Amino acid sequence: MATCSEELAPLLGPNTTAAAVYICNKFTDTGYAVDTTYLLFSAYLVFSMQLGFAMLCAGSVRAKNTMNIMLTNVLDAAAGGLFYYLFGFAFAFGGPSNGFIGKHFFGLKEIPSSSFDYSNFLYQWAFAIAAAGITSGSIAERTQFVAYLIYSSFLTGFVYPVVSHWFWSSDGWASAFNTNNLLFGSGVIDFAGSGVVHMVGGIAGLYGALIEGPRIGRFDRSGRSVALKGHSASLVVLGTFLLWFGWYGFNPGSFNKILVSYNSGNYYGQWSAVGRTAVTTTLAGCTAALTTLFGKRILSGHWNVTDVCNGLLGGFAAITAGCSVVEPWAAIICGFVAALVLIGCNILAAKLKFDDPLEAAQLHGGCGAWGVIFTGLFATEKYVNQVYPIPGKSGRPYGLFMGGGGKLLAAHVIQILVIFGWVSATMGPLFFILHKLKLLRISPEDEMAGMDLTRHGGFAYVYHDEDDLNKNENGLPMRRIEPAGSS
Repeated sequence: MATCSEELAPLLGPNTTAAAVYICNKFTDTGYAVDTTYLLFSAYLVFSMQLGFAMLCAGSVRAKNTMNIMLTNVLDAAAGGLFYYLFGFAFAFGGPSNGFIGKHFFGLKEIPSSSFDYSNFLYQWAFAIAAAGITSGSIAERTQFVAYLIYSSFLTGFVYPVVSHWFWSSDGWASAFNTNNLLFGSGVIDFAGSGVVHMVGGIAGLYGALIEGPRIGRFDRSGRSVALKGHSASLVVLGTFLLWFGWYGFNPGSFNKILVSYNSGNYYGQWSAVGRTAVTTTLAGCTAALTTLFGKRILSGHWNVTDVCNGLLGGFAAITAGCSVVEPWAAIICGFVAALVLIGCNILAAKLKFDDPLEAAQLHGGCGAWGVIFTGLFATEKYVNQVYPIPGKSGRPYGLFMGGGGKLLAAHVIQILVIFGWVSATMGPLFFILHKLKLLRISPEDEMAGMDLTRHGGFAYVYHDEDDLNKNENGLPMRRIEPAGSS
């Protein structure tokens, strides 16, 4: 294949080889600059999701634990940054390596290279701390501070990077980028991480919440569920919109590059795929939000904004795997089913007396798993071949319902099983050891008083939770007024 300068030189006239090389180098430099700027901007968007997580978590817990949950979100980013720098990025993308784990780039040694620049590290770090943030929601309001530091460092420095190596590294045993050894001739198409990020964080949270047990008062003596409502719907909505905004870096940004032409001189290129990915992301979230709105209205008789916000995020978590390779109409199906999955998981959690203050295990674990399956059903041939081209070959398997056979779906079933197994084998024992060492859960007295007062020196602001209204305290308590019945 002719190089840029070899094609350009004849067009410029005789003795213009040096000029052609100069011009082509300038175009190459511009291409790198544009792609790096795009990736950095996407990294900033994904990092802004940490503020969304913080607001969502703060609004979803009782006021007496606000400072605690906010501090854990800050430390997810801080501890995750150091451990991902030292170990995580190397374990995830340090190639050449084996199919299980990377072995180069520790402490960003040998970066930048022809394969990775600093912008790649920043973008992937933002993903890693997102997984840790998911887990923190599941174990909120009852977890010792030291446990947060230990699990967050372990998750971002080892557990999550190994999974991302399997499915995103060019050396990973199940990666769609490992074109010399594709699982079932396909590899796993988990574009932005329904499995890699959301399932990992959700399953880790599942084990943490199971081993800790429910919060005091979450279930009464007869075993009936008692709602321990978060203190601020306003913060929940603010956090949801911030996460929505950040998701436009999470999903479209996962292309890593924008200046890629599918057919030179044509209006349609990777920039169009980036736009389509933003559209599918939007449609899935919107559909899930509306489905949850009416579904919960039927079940509870109320129009509940918190449930709608969680439904919206469940749709986003589900579409994350296939956002780049499905049609917009398929994203509507994805969001609709994701809302039903979330509602069903919450019903099951209540029956099993499982307590997750933010529904993180149900939302990210359950909806993330559905998103992996959805991609194996609805990925289109055209988009799969554009986003995941195989040099020298015409194509690869795509969605079962789109006529592509069952190989991609089979690879995705394997992904769900191995993620569940890996996180169970790593995070489950970690939480169990912390529990046995009495480093996991706070004392009942501290839990009743609230961690802001007992662990952080005072309350975030003056406010009285519903479960404190029966106490004789000075001042006028603020209380919510619930609807008397369905309207």
